[in-house]
This record gives sequence, structure tokens and C-alpha cells, in this order.
Amino acid sequence: MNDLFSVFCFRIIKVYKDRKSMKWELFSMYRTVKDFLTDWDDAAKGTTAVMESLTDEKLGQAIVEGHNTLRWLGWHLATAPAFFAGLASLQVEASEQEENVPNESSKIAAAYKKIAKDIHQKAEQELTDEKMTETVEAFGQQVPRGAILRKLIDHQTHHRGQMTVLLRQAGLHVPGVMGPTKEEKGK
Repeated sequence: MNDLFSVFCFRIIKVYKDRKSMKWELFSMYRTVKDFLTDWDDAAKGTTAVMESLTDEKLGQAIVEGHNTLRWLGWHLATAPAFFAGLASLQVEASEQEENVPNESSKIAAAYKKIAKDIHQKAEQELTDEKMTETVEAFGQQVPRGAILRKLIDHQTHHRGQMTVLLRQAGLHVPGVMGPTKEEKGK
């Protein structure tokens, strides 16, 4: 486990220790590979559209000073899926360490597209419906692979939503991810 995953894992474990009532069993999960791939491809398409709206000049946009920027959020979404995939026993590599955040929006978008494609390919090649319900060790407990993959998509959706707010705040194009945006409705 490299340093990126150790740091990320520590952060997640801390969150779950602080929220003792939160259990993996309470979360929804995928029971078929087809269901996961359908949702993953749809989510990746929306996240790609958000990534393609980034510009180099606006990567520093944050809701307020000291909070996550578009640059950090974009890179986090381009690297963190490798962590979740690893928990589900899919060996997917991030383009670089999370700490090495590029200053070019095109590199962030390209890294995200690569990891999204890699996750699809690995899941399609290595997972079966039976494996989706098998449990693996995660955060000190046994967790079904399908629950980890659900959290992967939930995590991405959460940060993608943060990014859409920052895109609008920065005056950049906000793509319709889950439906048309206000601007798209006005066309």
C-alpha cells in the first residue's frame, strides 16, 4: 500500500471511528457487475463533463479561502478511485500520487478519464456477480465488494457536486450531469 492509500485510508478510518453508528451494512450495494458498470459509466460520463469544464486559470477557485479548490477536487477524483478499487480487489493505478497535483486542467481531466476507463475494464474482466456479494476486509470489518463499489460512486458524486458549485462560482460552464442546468434550460 503506497503513501497515498495509507493517508486516504487513515482519513476514512478516522471518519468511521468518529461516526460509530455508521456501518457498511447500512449502505446500499451492487449485486451484479452489470448494474455497477451501468452506474459507473453514467457517473464517469458526468464527471468527465465536469472535468472538461475546468480551465487552468480557475483551478484555484474555492468556496472560501482555505477550502478545497477545483484543482484539488479534480485531482482527488482522478486518484481516489484507485483506493476504492483496491478495497474491492481491483488493482487499478492512479496516474500519480495524490500529492502531485498538476497545474493543468487537461492533465487532471486526462488522468480522470484513464482511471474511469481502467476501473470499467478491470471490473468487467475480474468481477462476477458472485464476487459482488463476497466480503473483503475494509476498515476493520467485512464489507461486501458491491458496497465498496457503491461508496466509490457516492464519493465521486459528492465531490463532483462540490465542483459544480465551484464551476458556477468561477463563472465557468456548468454541465448538466443529472439533468439540464439552468443555463441549458434557457437555450
